[in-house]
Amino acid sequence: MDSATQAAPIPKGALWAGRILSIIPVLLLLTSATAKILKPPPVLRGFAQLGYSESIILKLTIIELTFTAIYLIPRTAIFGAILLTAYLGGATATHARVGDPAFIGPVLCGVLLWLGLYLRDARLRSLVPLRS
Repeated sequence: MDSATQAAPIPKGALWAGRILSIIPVLLLLTSATAKILKPPPVLRGFAQLGYSESIILKLTIIELTFTAIYLIPRTAIFGAILLTAYLGGATATHARVGDPAFIGPVLCGVLLWLGLYLRDARLRSLVPLRS
């Protein structure tokens, strides 16, 4: 990479804030995946109320864990954030479709994952400069 395309170094405070903000949605997604794996009655009832059969749970869990793993790898984090945004968009639409106010959860999760990534990834900062 030549000096004209190199991003400015990230201040340590921003880097750590980004790491902390990034771990919150990761923990939420891992908790969600764990609940899908364990399939307690409330999860099964929730899927039924949202109009999904139990047969889709494993597929969604694999997608959720795969996209989260891609997000956790620094080299593929931006791609992981894009994939998780699509996944969370589906969750948002699903909840909104049935009038569930919990639709805000996936939205906030997506905001946190992008904000955390923005604070810790120089590539994203160079693509979306918030200062002039």
